[in-house]
This record gives sequence, C-alpha cells and structure tokens, in this order.
Amino acid sequence: MQVGDVSSWERTFTEEDVRLFGELSGDLGIHHVKPDEQGRLLVQGLLTATLPTKIGGDLNLIAREMVFEFVRPVFTGDTIRCEVTITHLEKAEGHTKLAASLVCRNQKGKEVLTGRVHGIIRDVVT
Repeated sequence: MQVGDVSSWERTFTEEDVRLFGELSGDLGIHHVKPDEQGRLLVQGLLTATLPTKIGGDLNLIAREMVFEFVRPVFTGDTIRCEVTITHLEKAEGHTKLAASLVCRNQKGKEVLTGRVHGIIRDVVT
C-alpha cells in the first residue's frame, strides 16, 4: 500500500436495496418509498456512501472521520462506481495512519458523491 494507490468498487442500486436500508436506518422519506414520474426511487445518501465504506473495510481501515458531499441524486437502476485514492500514509506505533480522497460516479460518468476519509489500520500481531 502506498500513496497514490486507487481502490474501486461498483454496484447497481435496486428498489430492494432502498427498501431494506430504509427499514434498517429509518430513512423512509417519501422520495425513498414513492417512485418518481420515471418509476425510480431516490437512493438514500448514506446508502450511496456504503461504497467507499466497503472499500475502507477491504483495507481494514478504522475510520476516524468521513466527510461526504452529495453532488447529485442517485436513483434505483443507477450503477455507481467509487474510487478511493490514498493521499497520506504514516507509520505509527501499532498502526498506520491513512488519509484518502474519494469520488463516486454514475454510469454516465457524472460525480454523485465526493469526499475524504482518514483513520488507522492496526498492525497485524502474529
């Protein structure tokens, strides 16, 4: 792992995803339960933010701070690709400090979510 490394993940959001996340989170605003004129549901912002969270989990990152800017809406049927770029690594006693930037884009290449994260990765004790 080094500064400049990029990790990515993508998924297509479904009505079932929005329904289940709404039940779990309590975020049941009308725009998440009633389809728009095109038959789509608006995906909860924090459900979209699970993409960079998943990448952090792959890195075994324990987040200390996550900052998101929700740039444009995500709807059911949209495929979102998230890229997380490591911007800082610093070895410390028992862990490594990590900072990263993130950008998520829809299937049209438009940014839907940007942000940054910092946290630690604990050293593996064997």
